[in-house]
Amino acid sequence: MRTLATGLWLPALFLAGLLFSYLPAFHHPAPHHVSIAVAASPAATAQLQHELDVAVPGGFTLRPTADAAEARAAVLHLSALAAYVPGGPHPLLYGAKANGAALEPVIRQTFAAVAERAGGTLAFRELVPTVPGDAPGTSLLYVVLSCVVAAYFMVITMQRAVGFDRRAHVATSIGWGAVTAAVAYLTAAYLVQAIPPNPLYLLYLFLVTQAVSLTAYGLVPFFRGFFPGIAITLFVLLGVPSSGGAVPVQLLPGFFRFLHPILPMGNATDALRSVGYFGNRQLLRPTVVLCAWTAAGVTLILLGYLRQQRRLAQEAADQTMTEYVPRPPAEDPTVMLPEPVALAPHQHHFGDEEPMLTGRVTDPSGQPLPGTTVTVIDPHGRQLVRTRTDRNGEYAATGFSEVVAVVIAIMPGRPAAVTQLLLDPAAPVNQDIVLGAPLPETREPDGSGP
Repeated sequence: MRTLATGLWLPALFLAGLLFSYLPAFHHPAPHHVSIAVAASPAATAQLQHELDVAVPGGFTLRPTADAAEARAAVLHLSALAAYVPGGPHPLLYGAKANGAALEPVIRQTFAAVAERAGGTLAFRELVPTVPGDAPGTSLLYVVLSCVVAAYFMVITMQRAVGFDRRAHVATSIGWGAVTAAVAYLTAAYLVQAIPPNPLYLLYLFLVTQAVSLTAYGLVPFFRGFFPGIAITLFVLLGVPSSGGAVPVQLLPGFFRFLHPILPMGNATDALRSVGYFGNRQLLRPTVVLCAWTAAGVTLILLGYLRQQRRLAQEAADQTMTEYVPRPPAEDPTVMLPEPVALAPHQHHFGDEEPMLTGRVTDPSGQPLPGTTVTVIDPHGRQLVRTRTDRNGEYAATGFSEVVAVVIAIMPGRPAAVTQLLLDPAAPVNQDIVLGAPLPETREPDGSGP
């Protein structure tokens, strides 16, 4: 049951996330506090507000403007999602498809009914259309999502990068983020022509990759095997529905409207929309939030480093070991293959890799032999893993495929012990090893030294 729980928690998280995040967010879009600029007096605007509150409670928030030009400017400056100019046989509605393609039909339908009740026919003018290659108005979501997913899986796969320290991981994050941003921008702007060409897109696509990758990498030392689930929940399962890219944020339930200005995807989507269609207006909040996520990731990495140094110092003080036994790197079991790795004995928690090979090395009297080198090799003589026993003479390792292996235990001054074992992922093995008595000292023929 523990093996099943360890292996199935991530698929279960995806199942729950899609059912309880995407489904509630998208199944019944309804307008919430949609800001509309109205070219009318405060009294006339208040009367229209009352009419809309009766028809669509809480759906629209109207604000009066001096004239049609001011109402139109409110849309272009992102302070309103649409502008309504009442009066005459053809009341006029200004819209901005680039600010919510799925929201525009809802606004048009609502104000068409308002005009009809006043005895007129609504006229509509599009102020900010999307580019021809983005008819549904969702391309910004997919551009941002491609960068988020690429950054997440980079962190997952780099957990098995042998010899990479924290600086190398951070440098890889920065380099991969720059490549990802460039590829996403060039593909979307020039190959598919789904977004307007604007080099400033590169900055915000790069920022969202760093917000995701550095934060996800910073979570590793604190959550280990669970960090993939936490990262995917933050950046995909909650990030996509709250981003406003698929369904405008004004049509989402309150929980997702609350998350929109907090999570990276929503801020990246808002920034790209402003850069591409609204003349770089209202970029302060998206820029600050994306930089804050990046700074949080750097802070987590530094805290993880300090935590590791403190743990290593404690282990060095508590254990008689000549070599540190590394913990296995955290991994996403959906994308990684088993790899032999040494474990620290008796320090396994739910979500960690289970040891496949354990044992204790003792002398003939049963006393533990700390610091004994234990090497596991395959039938061709290739070293699979090497570790040393702890202060209790114990060792542990995991990540083996089914193989007939040779386990060699060596301690200077004693005869080595060699054992042949069948290692099987489905059948953990405990192999205790007894090393012989210390070898007698021999001296040079002339008696000069041992």
